[in-house]
Amino acid sequence: MFKKRKLIYNCSGQNIFDFSHCHKPTPLVIDNNVARIYFGTRDRVGITRTTFIDVDFSNLQNPKINYIHNKPVLDVGKIGTFDDSGANVSSILKIDSEIIMYYIGWNPSTTVHTRNSIGVSISKDNGLTFKRIFDGSILDRDKLEPYYTGAVDVVFDKMKYQMWYTSGSKWKIINNKPEIFYHIKYAESKDGIDWKKRYVTCIPPKNSMEVTARPCVIKEDGIYKMWYSKRNIDNFRKDKRKNYRGGYAESKDGIDWERKDSSFKLKPSEKGWDSEAIAYPYVFKVNKAKVMLYNGNGFGKTGFGYALYEE
Repeated sequence: MFKKRKLIYNCSGQNIFDFSHCHKPTPLVIDNNVARIYFGTRDRVGITRTTFIDVDFSNLQNPKINYIHNKPVLDVGKIGTFDDSGANVSSILKIDSEIIMYYIGWNPSTTVHTRNSIGVSISKDNGLTFKRIFDGSILDRDKLEPYYTGAVDVVFDKMKYQMWYTSGSKWKIINNKPEIFYHIKYAESKDGIDWKKRYVTCIPPKNSMEVTARPCVIKEDGIYKMWYSKRNIDNFRKDKRKNYRGGYAESKDGIDWERKDSSFKLKPSEKGWDSEAIAYPYVFKVNKAKVMLYNGNGFGKTGFGYALYEE
């Protein structure tokens, strides 16, 4: 099981664009021991851009930050496009010499608090800079899923791209405000750009108030393993008992999943940066170890830390 270690990083605002939050840490291993960890960070008016730090995991008990990037690798899009108010990394793939970033584009809305959809960009310089392939999104709301499209994870396996994405089925009015009721679904692609949705819910809610989001999927010994976030839709911002926690599930085909949430052992600390939430767990391998990155309180406002897998 995974055991908590410590906080790795929180931004300080020293570069102006990184005033607050380290949202959805997403790793790319750039050598045996070093992970380039991308995340979304906000400026003083709440606009999110993606940047990264390099972390050396040679000492798994005490990883060290080698480098802090001082500018965005992906800025907001052109005015009027789906990502003109935010561009937050969600999934990273390295295929041959190119690095592909799937990211969440954001616009404000007048009736609900957010409009999200998914974009794609490519780096040809080992992840130092990314360029959009299109100004438009590659996965968005449609005639069968009209409400919301959020965080994704993408795996390339056997010449096929597989995507698990967050999709809203309705906006519920909670305490006189709309809250999105979303869950994790599945899509496939031959080229990583044009996606065929299966319109199936991979992680059905346990009750009418549970939502699931931000999947992380790896395939081990022929088994798909997913870590994800779950929370209550009502009062989760004020009641930490209803805030984000981690979930876990397994599948033979990546579509039909068995929830095994009892296997996820990380709980909020009694005090400190992760005392209210365990959010957006993301698992990867570095230095022959399995590492979980995650956010704590305030959707990444207190930075991100890590846990190590121990038999």
